[in-house]
Amino acid sequence: MNGIAEKTSVARTLGYLAWVVVMAFFFANAEIQIEGGAGWATSLPTWRIENSIWLDLFWGGRAMTGYHAWVFTFMALVFLAPLAFNGRWTLRDLGLAVAGLIVFWVCEDFLWFIINPAFGWARFNPADAFWHKHWIWGAPVDYWGGLAVALLILLRRHWPRSPS
Repeated sequence: MNGIAEKTSVARTLGYLAWVVVMAFFFANAEIQIEGGAGWATSLPTWRIENSIWLDLFWGGRAMTGYHAWVFTFMALVFLAPLAFNGRWTLRDLGLAVAGLIVFWVCEDFLWFIINPAFGWARFNPADAFWHKHWIWGAPVDYWGGLAVALLILLRRHWPRSPS
């Protein structure tokens, strides 16, 4: 890829990520209307699985709820929709969709706390956000791990490829 094409590709990826953050903002607001101050669907009429070794391994120790099962699956389908509509399932496009989905959930969750009148900065902590069981550097471990994975995917997407 030449220099101009690479700059255009990076600019498009950054534009996509900005769009993802805007989507996260709107979804966080919708979720605040649904959950209010009772995070992780604690007051919603939905099924819950509280304790399981599988939740500890794959879900950060948080409860699995019917609400989250449907919402997480729906958002994965939203991010994969362009691939399905275009009929183009390349690893590069799949990587961008997965990275976008990760950035979406990290930003959406963080924004849920920050803009939620029942929480805000003051309550963004392990005691008040008890469903996030593991914290490091002032945020849930999931945030850091997710952003690291998304960054690796995006960096790989823009590594120079050898000419074919």
